[in-house]
Amino acid sequence: MNTPALPRTALQMQSLISADGTLTLSLHEVAVSAPAADEVLLRVQATPINPSDIGLLFGAADLATLKVVGSADRPQASAQVPPAAMTAMAARVGQSLPVGNEGAGLVVAAGSSAAAQALLGRTVAAIGGAMYGQYRAVKAAQCLALPAGASAEQGASCFVNPLTALGMTETMRREGHSALVHTAAASNLGQMLNRICLKDGIGLVNVVRKPAQAELLRSQGALHVVDQSDPQFAERLTDAISATGATIGFDATGGGPLGGQILSSMEDALQRKAIEYSRYGSSTHKQVYLYGGLDLRPTEFRRSFGMAWGMGGWLLFPFLGRIGAEATQALKQRVADELHSTFVSHYSHRVSLAQALSAEAIAGYGRRATGEKYLITP
Repeated sequence: MNTPALPRTALQMQSLISADGTLTLSLHEVAVSAPAADEVLLRVQATPINPSDIGLLFGAADLATLKVVGSADRPQASAQVPPAAMTAMAARVGQSLPVGNEGAGLVVAAGSSAAAQALLGRTVAAIGGAMYGQYRAVKAAQCLALPAGASAEQGASCFVNPLTALGMTETMRREGHSALVHTAAASNLGQMLNRICLKDGIGLVNVVRKPAQAELLRSQGALHVVDQSDPQFAERLTDAISATGATIGFDATGGGPLGGQILSSMEDALQRKAIEYSRYGSSTHKQVYLYGGLDLRPTEFRRSFGMAWGMGGWLLFPFLGRIGAEATQALKQRVADELHSTFVSHYSHRVSLAQALSAEAIAGYGRRATGEKYLITP
């Protein structure tokens, strides 16, 4: 194996929570090593800031306490974790954790395996953590070779959002449902899911928080959009669920009453078509999966949806583990085939590793606002 000259060290972003509740984000010099036999070494050129990354970056820290010190090229950001939240952070106290789930770049060195050698010199997308850095060694199996002419920026968000959206429709099919409900639907992921459902002929109920978000999705062809700020939200949600026949939902908020409202509307929609009364409600199973935590309140619901229901958690990587390598590869191949259409991502800001730790940038992506998606270009 011929390995080109590589830098001895490179920058990597890490997140640390100390025992006193101080969160520190900083850039560290880490060693750059030649890849193992089944690995490739990626010069990272683009890596997105996803909500799942923000969770690891900040933990339970209160960003109102944010302070940034240091130089422009070596900033250090800090914030305080409230004492009441430290119990949830106990497992990571004292560990300086690298951040960044996914990204893309050029393979500059490859191990001796055929799979690794086949990627040498290619622009690939990769997943595997620690992507907020200048170089990253990853397993060849964790890479996706991008189509000819595709840039690292175009492939940077190939994994988390596309595979999550595809995982939702795949879960729907595997569990015997025919249509679904999705919350926080104007997000980058939600827009992808809308395009998938339109292309595949799947009924989708998009739940958003604001009229502008509803208009955004309708401008992209969404057929059923329900705005939580509408005084008639509950009725309109039931109408949309009745029209699509949705009996499974994916809730990005996690906390608050929304998950329970979806189950109640599913039951109300089923009762509209019921022929006989049952004190136990509809026998059709209704399922809501919580896959995010945008709402930090406890999950609340009033049991007004009969006895055939379920509410639980859903995460991408356990799902991919359950469906196996062959099915996962089929989903990845679809992402590659539709990279410039169904799975296109748009970014509002591009920042360097150092700029990503500025107070201005943190205030921007920390809001998790619709249309505010940041891309790090290490």
